[in-house]
Amino acid sequence: MAYEIPVTQARAELADLINRVVYGGERVVVTRHGKPLVALVSAADLERLEAEREPAEAGEEQVIRSVSTVRDLPPSAPGEQSRFGIAAEHRPGGPPRPGH
Repeated sequence: MAYEIPVTQARAELADLINRVVYGGERVVVTRHGKPLVALVSAADLERLEAEREPAEAGEEQVIRSVSTVRDLPPSAPGEQSRFGIAAEHRPGGPPRPGH
C-alpha cells in the first residue's frame, strides 16, 4: 500500500519522501484536495512498469502494420454502393421540396 501525503506537505518533506521510496521500498502518492496527483516510485519500479508496457505497445504496432497491409476490396456489383461507401445519393429531378 502506498503512503499518501498532501502536495503542500510533500514539498516540505521531499528529501525524506525520496529516502522512504529508495531505501524503504515504499511508494508515495502525492494528493491535492484528497485526490491522487502523482506518485513517487523507485527507478527499479519504473523500469518494471515500462517493461510491462512494452509488449502491449508491440502488439499495437503489429495491429497497425496488419491494417495498413489490407488490400483493396473488389469493385461492387453494378448499381450497388460499396459496403462502407455513401449511405445516400443525390438524384436530380427527384420529388419537389416544400417551398421550392
